Amino acid sequence: MPEIITERILEKPALCIDHAGEGEFVILMHGIGGNRTNWTEQVAALSEHFHVAAWDARGYGGSDDYEGELDFHDFAHDLARVLDHFGVEKAHVSGLSMGGRISQVFYSLYPERVKTLSLIATFAGFDDFSEAEKQKFVDLRLTPLVEGGKEVSDIAPVVAKTLVGPHATEAQYQQLVESMSNLHKESYIKTVRSTTMFDQNEALESIRVPTLLVFGEDDSLTSPEIGQEMASKIRDCEYTVIPRAGHLINLEQPELFTERLLEFLLRHRG
Repeated sequence: MPEIITERILEKPALCIDHAGEGEFVILMHGIGGNRTNWTEQVAALSEHFHVAAWDARGYGGSDDYEGELDFHDFAHDLARVLDHFGVEKAHVSGLSMGGRISQVFYSLYPERVKTLSLIATFAGFDDFSEAEKQKFVDLRLTPLVEGGKEVSDIAPVVAKTLVGPHATEAQYQQLVESMSNLHKESYIKTVRSTTMFDQNEALESIRVPTLLVFGEDDSLTSPEIGQEMASKIRDCEYTVIPRAGHLINLEQPELFTERLLEFLLRHRG
C-alpha cells in the first residue's frame, strides 16, 4: 500500500495535504465540520489505483486561517493551486457536503480542469431547505459561538448528533465529535455564513463531465430527496443511495462507500 505523505503548499494561505499513490489525480474534500483525516481510509484504498489527495481547506486542520470574509470562489481558487502544485491538468474532483459545494463551484470556474465529479451528501443551494431547516442549521452552529461565547468543542457533541445516522457506532460518532472539536472557530464561523449564501442550482444543468451523486439513506441534513432533485438537473449522471448511512457516509459506511466511488473512478480512468 502506498505511503501517505503530508505536505504543505506554502502560498498564502498555506494548505495542508495528505496524498498517496500514482496515476490520475483524485482530490477528496471534507465537510464543513471536518478535515483531511476524515478521508484517511479512502486515501489508502484509492491510492492503489490513483494519486489521491485529501486537503484541509483554508481555515481548517493544518491549513492557515486568512483575513477577511469568505467567498466559496476562494476555495475553488485554492483547489486550482493544489492542482498546479502537483502539475495536474485535470482531476477527479470529489467532495462531501461543503466539499461537494466546493466541487460545484470549481467546475463552474474551471470546467476544463475537471475529469469527473463526485458529489456526496451535498446540496446545490441553501434554498433547497425550508425556512425552519435553515434556521435550525444556523442556530445550532452560529448562535452559540457568536452570541453565546461558546467554543466549537462545546457545540460539537450536539451538532454531531444531528449528522450521524441511527446506525452509526459510538466510535464513528466520537470521530466526528473530535473532528468538529478541532475546528478553527473564526474560520468556521466565516464558512457557515458563506454557506447560507451558496446557490449553484442553475449551474447544475451545465455540467458535462461524468458525475456521481452519493447520498445516505438516513441523512437528515442532505436527504436522498435533495440528491434526486440534483440528479434530475445533471445530464447522464449516476445517483446512488448508501443504506444505513447518515450525513458522514464515508465514515459510517466506509467499505460500501469506497467500493462505489472506486468503481465509478475506475470506469472513467484513462
